[in-house]
Amino acid sequence: MQIFELTSTNAGQTFDFGVKFSRRLKADSIVCFYGDLGAGKTTCIKGMCAGLGVSQLVTSPTFTLINEYTGRLPVFHFDFYRIASEQEADDLGLEEYFFGEGVCLIEWPHVIERLLPENHYEIHLQWNFDSDAETRKIRVLSPDDAPNF
Repeated sequence: MQIFELTSTNAGQTFDFGVKFSRRLKADSIVCFYGDLGAGKTTCIKGMCAGLGVSQLVTSPTFTLINEYTGRLPVFHFDFYRIASEQEADDLGLEEYFFGEGVCLIEWPHVIERLLPENHYEIHLQWNFDSDAETRKIRVLSPDDAPNF
């Protein structure tokens, strides 16, 4: 797995990173997002959805668990913040999503890590509290060689 790091100084840059990153996504791509509340996970996902041609309003599915969008590929946006167990998540039929024809974007994936296929992306967003600016470190763990973002 390759590791790439970059810094975002505002929400627009985080969104733009998502747009650029979406160019590498294909059917059956899985992207897991890690970070505290407010770290920019949903902003990055909104950028990815825009890059994938989604015209619908993109919101975090905190209470619905899964939002489905239509773009150049189907997009499945998961939020497992309120999921208590791996079994509860697996009951959603994750294999059909993971090995289907769409892109899976997963917020709060901690509870399902053992269920994830090996070949997935991880994006870690972290506030930079050492700076006066609202910067975030974006760390990408990629099964690919080239960063292309």
